[in-house]
Amino acid sequence: MPSSEELFRESSRLFPGGVNSPVRRFDPYPLFMSRAKGSNLIDTEGRAYIDYCLGFGPMILGHGHPELRKALQKQVDAGVLFGTPSELEITLAKKIRSSVTSIEEMRFTNSGTEATMHALRLARAYTGRNLILKFEGGYHGSHDYSLIRSGSGALNFGSPSSPGIPSQVSSTVLVGRYNHLGTLERLFLNHGKDIAAVILEPVMGNAGLILPDAEFLKYLRQMASDYGALLIFDEVITGYRFRYGAFQDMVGIRPDITVLGKIIGGGLPIGLFGGRTDIMELVSPHGDVYEAGTFSANPLSMTAGIATLSTLEKADYGKLSHMLGELVTGFSDVMQTTGVPFTINSLVSAFQIFFGTDKVNTYDDAMKSQKGKYMEIFLGLLKKGIYMAPGQYETNFISFAHDDEDIARTVYALREMIHAG
Repeated sequence: MPSSEELFRESSRLFPGGVNSPVRRFDPYPLFMSRAKGSNLIDTEGRAYIDYCLGFGPMILGHGHPELRKALQKQVDAGVLFGTPSELEITLAKKIRSSVTSIEEMRFTNSGTEATMHALRLARAYTGRNLILKFEGGYHGSHDYSLIRSGSGALNFGSPSSPGIPSQVSSTVLVGRYNHLGTLERLFLNHGKDIAAVILEPVMGNAGLILPDAEFLKYLRQMASDYGALLIFDEVITGYRFRYGAFQDMVGIRPDITVLGKIIGGGLPIGLFGGRTDIMELVSPHGDVYEAGTFSANPLSMTAGIATLSTLEKADYGKLSHMLGELVTGFSDVMQTTGVPFTINSLVSAFQIFFGTDKVNTYDDAMKSQKGKYMEIFLGLLKKGIYMAPGQYETNFISFAHDDEDIARTVYALREMIHAG
């Protein structure tokens, strides 16, 4: 089998930067995987890696879960695309509506990018206003209205605002500071009557993992209501990540529109935006806000989503919390021996390590961390068979396929690497 280095030379002649998504790229070259099973990725040369990237989040059951495989094989035989409605989309939608209390009606899309784009257009139509308020480092896909002071790969590659976005678009996007009440208040005082929607990741996952201050989210909900703006929670990462349902119900805050993705598709392409009926009824064909997609609610994504949520509905998220606690404790014990300042942000099944700082509560804190040190750890662990998210401003995850042996091996690998260095 060809090596990753050989494949990267070939792919570099075909794709910009050799990849089809910039977050997959790291120096000297990304690894090319040929298969995956359980908690492991296997590269083209047969080497296995304990996987904490998990497809950047969707694979909460791990790779190749038997119920998911069986369901998909059956659906492939039945048909992969009809161009018509199917009962599968009703089944998945019912599961989502029963577990996310703010969603009364919804529309499936093919990606989180599509879902946030349509959610913002819908908010503008509903309110009759033009301005959108987002937050520094918040990533809501790769459409024009999202890529203003964005996170994820845009941060890793030093271009928080992408070229090619017209000034007419950027002038309609306000940028707030996550977990900062003062700047939020000033933005609403100055622009509140023109703000159509506030969109945010309630737990920021694209500037590394940054947890919200409870008062910040409550104040945000109140300010949006007071000024007549819609509150959009982008739960593409957080949906079904910490519980069976959405993060919003963990903290008791009800957004007007919710965006989901990743986990609800079980590893297949998917997105969703949904919310109150009076808002969603503006969407075509019932209303005039146009949204469409050839592959939206396709049978394979619906099947994978049903199988995944059916499994998660019976799952014990406490298992994830336990393993994460063991991993964070083990990493902390090892890193404390180095004398390098660090902090680990974590919640239930998600974590990220920041170096050069003892706290990361805001976007500014994350920007002060030493991303070079993170990549040093990433590459060192990679050599020992551990695959972390390949960038400081991504988030790492634990799946139900991980076990205590995976955690112990990972901590041991870090200890070996640190002591050898």
